Amino acid sequence: MTVIHLRAIFSGVIAVPVVALLCGGAPLPAAGITPFTPVDRALRMLNAVPTATSLGAWHELLGSEPHVAGTDGDLREIARIQNAFVDMGIATTVEEFDALLPQATEALVEIVGATDIAPPVDGTRRGVIALPTVERNLAEDPATTHPGLTFGWNAYSASGDVTAGIVYANYGTKADFAKLQALGVDCKGKVVLARYGGNFRGYKAKFAEEAGAAALIIYTDPADTGVNKGKVWPAGGWANDTCVQRGSILASDQPGDPTTPFNPSDPTAARCDTEAIGLPKIPVQPIGYAAAAEIVRRMQGEPVAADSGWKGGLPFEYRITGGDALQVRVKVVQDRKIRRSANIIGMIPGAVHPEQLIIIGCHHDAWCFGAADPLAGTIVLMECARSFAESLRAGERPARTVVFAAWGAEEFGIIGSTEWVEGHRDRLLRGAVAYVNLDMAAMGPTFGASCSPSLREAVLGATVRVAQARGAANETVYDRLSGGGRNEPQFGTLGGGSDHVAFNCHIGVASASFGSGGSEGNSYHSNYDTIAWYRSVVGDDYAPALMVTRVTNALAAILADSSVLPLSAARHGIDGQRFLRALKERTTAPEVALSIDQLIERAGRTAESGAQLDAALASAHPWIGTAAANRSQSARDACAAIDRALISLDRAWLDDAGLEGRPWFRSMLAASDKDSGYAATMLPLLTEAVDAGDVNRVRAAVVRYQAVFDRLDRGIDQARAAMQSVSGGNGPPAPLGTR
Repeated sequence: MTVIHLRAIFSGVIAVPVVALLCGGAPLPAAGITPFTPVDRALRMLNAVPTATSLGAWHELLGSEPHVAGTDGDLREIARIQNAFVDMGIATTVEEFDALLPQATEALVEIVGATDIAPPVDGTRRGVIALPTVERNLAEDPATTHPGLTFGWNAYSASGDVTAGIVYANYGTKADFAKLQALGVDCKGKVVLARYGGNFRGYKAKFAEEAGAAALIIYTDPADTGVNKGKVWPAGGWANDTCVQRGSILASDQPGDPTTPFNPSDPTAARCDTEAIGLPKIPVQPIGYAAAAEIVRRMQGEPVAADSGWKGGLPFEYRITGGDALQVRVKVVQDRKIRRSANIIGMIPGAVHPEQLIIIGCHHDAWCFGAADPLAGTIVLMECARSFAESLRAGERPARTVVFAAWGAEEFGIIGSTEWVEGHRDRLLRGAVAYVNLDMAAMGPTFGASCSPSLREAVLGATVRVAQARGAANETVYDRLSGGGRNEPQFGTLGGGSDHVAFNCHIGVASASFGSGGSEGNSYHSNYDTIAWYRSVVGDDYAPALMVTRVTNALAAILADSSVLPLSAARHGIDGQRFLRALKERTTAPEVALSIDQLIERAGRTAESGAQLDAALASAHPWIGTAAANRSQSARDACAAIDRALISLDRAWLDDAGLEGRPWFRSMLAASDKDSGYAATMLPLLTEAVDAGDVNRVRAAVVRYQAVFDRLDRGIDQARAAMQSVSGGNGPPAPLGTR
């Protein structure tokens, strides 16, 4: 196998081999040799369980009906998952929460006063063109006729009925609205038309409202996910002209139920007044590109510049304004009521360190059937749970506790997972080792991941152990990621958009998000997100889902059964330096650059001491494991102390004051981008100060980051001291039977 090394972290330091951490404490066994470490033994049993047939069966069970959060379909989905966990023999709890979960009762978009159509003959109003807000039914996909499906809607839209002129705002980003202002285009009192993409849809609504718009229409443009990309559903996988993307437009300062910030949304919770929590004040409605084309082709204003990036894929001139004659009506009726959903929690207590939690999660709610989002990940969660349950029946209990979490109401604003974290905050701060998110995880054969720095080596170790979906003989996921070992695999950073946010950004738990792609198509949040679409586009062999299941099992086994947690200490400093260098490139202020240079040097010292600890743990892993397993409770206690110190390194990034204007975001390492929602902002306190050009904020942020690196160094020292205590400070113990 290829031996992976940490890169050299400062001049004169030799790169530290971490193969022992990748493999749970020992070299990978050669093919045909019986595994001999706890991780190898556990993983051999775990990954013998998953099958494509079982994954397909989970898909049919959980994708059998629409199940929007807070509806009767949602309650039935909760019961299906609960029953499945119970049938597996896993200790199961259903943790209900009451959150603000709107429902839509009416949606209408019309062109008013059109002069290019024949007079009506059926009694309808003259010059009025009603535009579709729902997908057409397809004979090729009978699920699209299900009576539980509805028109498209954007949750948390204000109710209203607006008729006004039209302004086109491209993707509706902050920069797009700034460009409109620079062009002298006034959005006040207008209906703004924006296409999906570029940022979270909630920020499109926020920026439109701030610009004075009276209403917002968001549409799917064929250049982004429609006919310009390839064949559309049902002939191909891309969005056809009536495909409508639903979704929440809640853009609060933190995820979760907006009526109970910082606190769990239980029945007794004190709630904020819904009029005072910054919900959208304008009606917002999504449509497909057939409907958008009817508006765009009638617009008479100034054309967009050819090189502006504002021209989409409709076969008409894209214009900034509609002209004086074109009027568009938008009517939305939604309630804003507290409704109930639930998280379903399955748990297998650990045999050695039950207080340490490895949490694997994916949400269960969907806008429609949800075959891709979320069920391409939920089925992986269920099959992972089945793997551990079968291993438990065979007598293999993990050393640490493994939790399987199916979250409710993620689609409305990452609500279920956030409420769970807020409700169990103290326990999670003490004992949560890692969180693995599987939202929409199996969408093609190309594996990808985003993860916290400390988890990088463990994730790589998981990919080494799993066969590549639809790959060559003996090809592993790692082989594909690394180009056959020629390149260093690249993982992303964790931002917003799914259930990792509360773990990663609020309580500082090392987190990873797994996914796979490469399929040609998109049915996102539409009535076409059906099992028929998934099996036609992603494949009916479930090979990607099987691959992601096995990688998840592998990571869970590495984390649950390694004698000491395989969390990298050096990566905190290494990646801290990397993020700081990238940030330095964004400033021209000499004082700011100097401050960043000082932090780069400080992070380098943490990287150095962390690398020394990683190397010591890697070389000591075999005798630490032997001591913990066979010698004494005191040795096990010392291993637990090492674990606590390693866990504390991720918590070292927490700052009780939080980010400026967003105190819920307590991690100084990562936050969701404040203007896009989905993207990650690394070192957010400093990054936002630099971007604001505020030298005083930069100075204050530098002080707080110096404190972070001080805490990291103390944690590294604590881990080193605990490691020494395993052998009483005298190095590795003598072999068993000689002492």
